[in-house]
Amino acid sequence: MRTIFKKIIVSILTAEARAVLKKYRPKVVVVTGSVGKTSAKDAIYSVLSRGHHVRKSEKSFNSEVGLPLTILGVPNAWQNPLGWLRNIIDGFFLLAFDSRYPEWMVLEAGADRPGDIRSLAGWLSVDIAVITRLPEIPVHVEYFDSPEQLMEEKASIIDAVKPGGTLILYGDDERTRALEHRLPAPDAKILTFGFKDGNDVRGEDFEILFEESSGRANLPVGMTGKVHIGGESLPVEIVGTVGLHASLPLLAAAAIGNALDKDMETIAEGLKNYEAPPGRMRLLRGVKETLIIDDTYNSSPAAVVAALDTLALLKGRKIAVLGDMLELGRHSVEEHRKVGAHAAKTCGILATVGFRARDIAQGALDAGLGDADILQYEDSQKAGGELQNLLQAGDCVLVKGSQSMRMERVVEEIMADPSRAGELLVRQDAEWKKR
Repeated sequence: MRTIFKKIIVSILTAEARAVLKKYRPKVVVVTGSVGKTSAKDAIYSVLSRGHHVRKSEKSFNSEVGLPLTILGVPNAWQNPLGWLRNIIDGFFLLAFDSRYPEWMVLEAGADRPGDIRSLAGWLSVDIAVITRLPEIPVHVEYFDSPEQLMEEKASIIDAVKPGGTLILYGDDERTRALEHRLPAPDAKILTFGFKDGNDVRGEDFEILFEESSGRANLPVGMTGKVHIGGESLPVEIVGTVGLHASLPLLAAAAIGNALDKDMETIAEGLKNYEAPPGRMRLLRGVKETLIIDDTYNSSPAAVVAALDTLALLKGRKIAVLGDMLELGRHSVEEHRKVGAHAAKTCGILATVGFRARDIAQGALDAGLGDADILQYEDSQKAGGELQNLLQAGDCVLVKGSQSMRMERVVEEIMADPSRAGELLVRQDAEWKKR
């Protein structure tokens, strides 16, 4: 019964969303890929909102339900039938009466199942499509016949690009860059972003920014670097997050600005307003004068490796708390063990959470990390509670895992000010708290 109700609601909301787009004709940016979609969407919003009325997908509204909700500007009603009815009525009023509607929509599109993005491309006209990294083993691959099929699903958003539109690709990834040939729209242009030479928008000299504390430069507070567009460059600074991959959203947003012929000053001003979303390599203060890298939004093999590489660059004792990586299907055991082997090279202490994460522990053990330096838990909250006893001043703790592992509970147990969890952590809505 619940499935039927959901299908009816999605059908009605989608029909209203299509009609709203037809009536108000906003320009549309869609961001997809397997790594960094939400962060890129937020950075793009920061640049576009300089001089435009813009709406973006809230949090990670990237599903068959989330996209119509964003277009209609209504909230997730979760399990409340009256809330869904109210959303439908609000959509009707948006159609029946004139409203001050956004000039730009910045939407995030995810693919949990085959057909998710292809269906979207069937009714959405896109002015700018952005495709981020497509790693060899992406998240959600469990429901596809192969990683290639999932990548093809992501690439189907290209079919929605309007004539004269723009396709923006992560140029450092061969799989993403190879999609250049897919663009069928006449007069459409292609831009690339990344760190390698040859990209239209290129990042350079990104490094961790440390803050002096007690006479020691040991507390990372963000990153600094340069963005090159054509013959011009601009210095950028990101506060509250670390990692080379965490700077890619700035490059994607700068590419949007370049596509719209915005000057460097306007792009720079927009980027200043960007703040990494919760759970994406966010820096938080921990108990006992420790530092937490909160990367708890979700997890995939490529993202874990990138996070571990960033942890390795920091000062102090390094602790990685890694939960199950879900939706990997037949690749699960191998990819968890590969992550464990990488953890053995980049951290001094490893704590795993979940049944599948036992293979992370085994991979680390096989790669030479001592048995006494590997801890295993089944529950995230218990892991956080026991971890407090282990922590020492100056420790750097990376916390990461798939959504269902609720790794933000680890962070809440070890953060210096848990009263701010609702403000700083992911999945703090009442509905998530019940789960």
